[in-house]
Amino acid sequence: MYQANLLRSNPIAAGKVSGVGLLVFFLCVLTGAGTTAATKSLAYVLAGAILGVYFLLGIKVVDQWERVAVLRFGRYRGLRGPGVFLIVPIVDTLSRYVDQRVRVTTVSAESTLTRDTVPVNVDAIVFWLVWNAEKAILEVEDFNEAIALSSQTALRESIGRHELAQMITERETLGRELQKILDEKTTPWGITVQSVEIRDVRIPQALENAMSQQAQAERERQARIILGDAEVQVSVQFAKASQMYADNPVALHLRGMNMLFEAMREKGSMVVVPSSAIETMGLGGTLAVSAMAKQQ
Repeated sequence: MYQANLLRSNPIAAGKVSGVGLLVFFLCVLTGAGTTAATKSLAYVLAGAILGVYFLLGIKVVDQWERVAVLRFGRYRGLRGPGVFLIVPIVDTLSRYVDQRVRVTTVSAESTLTRDTVPVNVDAIVFWLVWNAEKAILEVEDFNEAIALSSQTALRESIGRHELAQMITERETLGRELQKILDEKTTPWGITVQSVEIRDVRIPQALENAMSQQAQAERERQARIILGDAEVQVSVQFAKASQMYADNPVALHLRGMNMLFEAMREKGSMVVVPSSAIETMGLGGTLAVSAMAKQQ
């Protein structure tokens, strides 16, 4: 995958030539052929072909977001791009084309132990760009691989310094820490790391189940505490009500009549009341009146 990307980004490595050079080559050949037809001399077509090959190999085109280094007999001569430029074939060589747009590198750390010895699998995304193509070309052999390996090493070190709870709840803090570590390392290469995002933190399934059970138990404990507090508050209110009813029997009877009325009002409900309760509260007449009202 990486070699394929390298060939696509480097016309020299892919054995390609620029479209401008190809156009100039055909123009030179056609001009030499036309001159030869007019003068009957083969020297013109030969000269046109040689000149066309020179321009075919010498004219290069660099895109707006790319830079390339020119080496003459192995010595650095400078950067070229963007646009069209001319080199001396065979004498001059080009380095790989450097893309200066923001790039993304995905890194992962599998089965890495956290500070509290929990094995985790972490996936992260590194956003970086080449701000100095000269340093990136001359100082680092393969800055793509260097970024990937450095990011993976820094991610493993950071995991070992944090506990599992911190990694799950403080992903942004972990990403900023990784960005700072990587940027300090890549700045001498002419590369800056803009940001690091923790995409996923995965833990073993058995540990995930245990944590889920722990959370459920904690929620059940809180529910029981809330229910107990409610029972205490209700009992306090009942104690206050009992004191009021103890001092006022008529209020107690009225409360009983109201409860009985509410129960009888429900459709299809049947309430069995002891005769002693009816006699005590004097509900006989009330029940008769209610029955007559329903019949009417």
